[in-house]
Parts: sequence; structure tokens; C-alpha cells
Amino acid sequence: MRPIITLLTDFGTADGYVAEVKGVLLSRAPEAVLVDVAHDVAAQDIEAGRLALARYWRKFPAGTVHLAVVDPEVGSARRALAVESDGRFLVGPDNGLLSPALLLSGARAVDIPVPAGASPTFHARDVFAPAAALLAAGSDVDAIGPTVNDPIVKRTREARRREDGAIEGAVITVDRFGNAVTNLLSAHGGTIEVGTLRLPVLRTYADVAPGTPIALAGSSGLIEIAVRDGSAASLLGVSRGTTVLLRGARR
Repeated sequence: MRPIITLLTDFGTADGYVAEVKGVLLSRAPEAVLVDVAHDVAAQDIEAGRLALARYWRKFPAGTVHLAVVDPEVGSARRALAVESDGRFLVGPDNGLLSPALLLSGARAVDIPVPAGASPTFHARDVFAPAAALLAAGSDVDAIGPTVNDPIVKRTREARRREDGAIEGAVITVDRFGNAVTNLLSAHGGTIEVGTLRLPVLRTYADVAPGTPIALAGSSGLIEIAVRDGSAASLLGVSRGTTVLLRGARR
């Protein structure tokens, strides 16, 4: 099977940055299949990139190389990582972006050396892409650089049970549809409270009329707040960090 390299960045597609990265990858790993996951992560939003990566990296076949770059500190003393975890490889900055893979038991990380002449403002092209191409070509991760024993790992805040029995959580991200994804695990029944709004946890968007707010279990296994045919972020004013409560749910 041809090697797969996926790409997740905050570069957008208007300026040619993604094309430069792809040029390096295909020059060094010409047999690779390049998969564009997304290039419209909000600029410098490491948390959004981390949560996006968590959704898909294990859905690809073993041996896949995931190149992920949201890198506000490019060119600084922050390390560049290559990670092997669950049979896949990940390449990107050591800023918490690669946490979904680093959290797994047995994950290994190494520090990618910065080549002489690398641009201090474009490590995606000059540091990460060459390392990703090496891994796609069959290089062992330990051959990339020295072991890193203390990579930066970020975790999603866990919901907590309050004395009154309610489970208190928060919105952790808002997707492109304006759906507010929470850190509350899927539940059967129950009611979501956000501000003064009370929403029963239903099965799917079609369970309510167009324009109506709804709470439901999303495909990630987390409860989401949505507006059918609309945006919960715009219509309800929810955003990352908004507190939500779950009451009366059955697990």
C-alpha cells in the first residue's frame, strides 16, 4: 500500500504555504498519498487543532503519517516532535497539538533537529515536512532524533458532578456549523441547561423543528448543543468555555 500523509494546518489555501509543504513531501516521498484534512483551523488556535486531530488520527490505517501544524511559537525554543503511537506517526510542534497521540500508553516522541538553513518562520516546510517524508518512506522514529521524555500534553477538562447531582461541564469547541461541543459524555435522556435555556437530550437534529435549539449526542460521543438549520454559537451566544449542566441523565 502506498504511504499516507495527512495534513492539518491553520495556513488557509490562498497563499501557497500548503503547496510548498506538499512540494517538499512529494519530492522526498513521491509515492505518498497526501490527504488534506483541513487548513482552516483558526489561526494560532492550538486547542482547536488538538481537538480536530483527536477525531481522526486513529481512523487512518496503521503506518499513516499525520503532519499537523498550528505553531504560534515557530522558530522559538519550542521543540519539533515526531511521535509514534498506536502504529501511526505524527509530526508537529511540541505545544500540546499532538496530545491525543501522546496520551496513549506506549507512545514515543523524539526531537526533530532543525536543519541548517531552515527558515525560522516556516518549520512546516523545512523541518516537519522532511521528517514526515522520512517516516512515510519507512524510517524508524528513533532515527529522526533524540528521545523526548517530557512532551507537552494537554487534556480536555473533565466534567464534574455537583452536590445537587447535576454534572457540570463546558463547551470545548464550536464546529463550522455553529454546534457547541461539550465535554459531557453521551447520555440517555436528561436535560441540558445552558444559561436559562433547558434542552432535553434528543437523538438527532430532525427531532425538532427548523430554527429550534436542541441537545444531542454527537458522533464524537460528546453532547452537543445545536440549532436545527442554524448556529447555536450565533443564536444562543455559546462559545468555548460556556458552562453547561446535565441533569437527570441515564448512562
